[in-house]
Amino acid sequence: MSGMALALEVVVVFFLALFLLHRYGDFRKQQRMVLFATLLAWFLCFLIVFILPLDVSTTIYNQCKIDNQVHLVTSNTFNLDNSSNSSVFPTQRVLKTCHKPWSYIPDGILPVFWRVVYWTSQFLTWLLIPFMQSYARSGGFSISGKIKTALIENAIYYGTYLLIFCSLLIYVAVSPQWHLSWYDLRTIGITAANTWGLFLLVLLLGYGLVEIPRSYWRASCHGQLLAKTYFKAAKLMTEKADAEENLEDVMEDVRTVNETIKYNHPLRKCIDTILRKCPVEYQERLGRNMDDYEDFDDKGNPYPSKNSLVKLHKRVIYAVQRHNRTHVQWQILLDEAFHLEDVAKNETSSTHQFIHSFPTAEPPGWISKYLYTPVVEWYWECVFRRWCYRVLAVVLCLFSAAVVWSECTFFSTQPILSLFAVFIQLAERDYNYVYIEMACFVTIFFLCYCVYSTVFRIRVFNYYYLAPHHQTDAYSLQFSGMLFCRLTPPLCLNFLGVIHMDSAISHQQRQQTAYTSIMGSMQVLSFIANGFYIYYPMLIVLLCIATYFSLGTRCLNLLGFQQFMGDNYLTSDLVDEGRELICRERRKRQRTEDGESRRRDWRERYTDQRERYGGRNRSAYSELKEADSSSTDTVKAPSRRDRSDKAELLKDVEPLDFNADEPLETDNRRYAGGHYLSTSASRAHIFDDV
Repeated sequence: MSGMALALEVVVVFFLALFLLHRYGDFRKQQRMVLFATLLAWFLCFLIVFILPLDVSTTIYNQCKIDNQVHLVTSNTFNLDNSSNSSVFPTQRVLKTCHKPWSYIPDGILPVFWRVVYWTSQFLTWLLIPFMQSYARSGGFSISGKIKTALIENAIYYGTYLLIFCSLLIYVAVSPQWHLSWYDLRTIGITAANTWGLFLLVLLLGYGLVEIPRSYWRASCHGQLLAKTYFKAAKLMTEKADAEENLEDVMEDVRTVNETIKYNHPLRKCIDTILRKCPVEYQERLGRNMDDYEDFDDKGNPYPSKNSLVKLHKRVIYAVQRHNRTHVQWQILLDEAFHLEDVAKNETSSTHQFIHSFPTAEPPGWISKYLYTPVVEWYWECVFRRWCYRVLAVVLCLFSAAVVWSECTFFSTQPILSLFAVFIQLAERDYNYVYIEMACFVTIFFLCYCVYSTVFRIRVFNYYYLAPHHQTDAYSLQFSGMLFCRLTPPLCLNFLGVIHMDSAISHQQRQQTAYTSIMGSMQVLSFIANGFYIYYPMLIVLLCIATYFSLGTRCLNLLGFQQFMGDNYLTSDLVDEGRELICRERRKRQRTEDGESRRRDWRERYTDQRERYGGRNRSAYSELKEADSSSTDTVKAPSRRDRSDKAELLKDVEPLDFNADEPLETDNRRYAGGHYLSTSASRAHIFDDV
């Protein structure tokens, strides 16, 4: 299994990052470079989370081997010192039995692996992704134009970092007491990046440790969850109307520019590029009244400049993305609201079968048909779901309390107060590597979930927002990747300090992990290693208290940003408004479903009648064909008597009157229409011989 676990987890993490990118991004519409940068950033961050437990177990095994070597050297030295004294017997020390972990990674692999992962993620978060953000957001019509815009927008960003670095470098060069090597400069850069990440990490973690357990507890309270859904519907309808109005304004500007710049104008290619970014219905409307063969006049109305077209292109991209995102969010929210209302109706059902208001038209799969039946669905949605959510909320609450306690006490090594350090050291005595790796993974996963979920919930004036169902724009995707790359390294260092595996914080003489070795010695900046890294995480207690009492929500509500609060009259008004909107959409969808069902029933009846009458006609035609074939087989050459009988019949036939009132074409049409074909087959055979 040497190295197999590492390769397996690399493959699993890659597909996990690819799945999340497919859920939030759009592979068909977004730029390949943007998708690649985001996928690489997410992949590297998730890789650190999944591989770090293997590094911990490997380090514990290496520490066991080092302890055995120290014991062996100490025992030999003691025996040599007491060999001349016959009255003292040599002391026999029992060596530890070091069991190799199942996921053991050979020496030399992890340091190289961590260097590649860490420095690639730092290059992405500090250099490439900020540039790609500006590039994707740019409204330029060429690659060179987008690169130029990105460089101009990042000039202040890069210039600030360069100025600070040069100032520190000059200070170090002038000060005689500072003698820093390249290794020390690299350590200072890593420490600065981790300090910035730890500052943001504590803020996000303090919010997530309280909000995540509370969100699951509120999800078990069906009435409150439905009221919050109504509240979100009212807010989303306002945002949706604003997005539609903004799109109409932008399309009006596009129409004006489209009518001004004709087909042979030098800027016509830019207009065509803008038109391709517009929705299809607007493209048809804009091209309907456009005369492409009308020449432009340089002496007429002034034409817009290329810079104004770049700005218009940028507005079109943002307006279309926002419009599509709000429409998809509205449909998702409607389905959620309808489902919650169905749960409320089915709670009082005596049949204990879950009935949907709008059943899906698709045929049920084998899971819905045999396992997740309406009875099972009723018990899950109306009985067991709320209790499962409450149990999960209690477990997460206890986990959050353990994290807060450990963050405030991990600096204490004697006695050991950090709960996670106690758990790891107890498992280390028995060399239970599976338990060590699972405990490390669960702890890191919970910390990452608290931090990353907070990142996914952030909304900055609709400028940055991660929306599922392929509705996240390129800027938001890259912003999330940049935050992940900046938050994951300090989060993992903080976790290693909590379990007392970071000697720079715990001040213990023990084997360091390979991940800690690439960070360098934090003692170069002792005031950060011994001060900020230890005492700053204690602020998480204040942030948890503020989140528990919803101080941030109350401040935003006072500033005019409408937030869901049960004891506010504005909240009740928005809940009532959202309830009316959902009722209106329910009636609209019900009418649509009724119309579809009527059309479906009419189509089925028409198909059945067509098949029935078609089968009847086919049977009659087959009988007629069989009779015709039998008569053909039985009839021989007409005899003299038959010919005389036909002649007698022809004498009785009245002559045709060509001067009649009814024209001949009518008779032909009637014959073509099949009226004569309704007579008996014998008459047809009589006239065949005429």
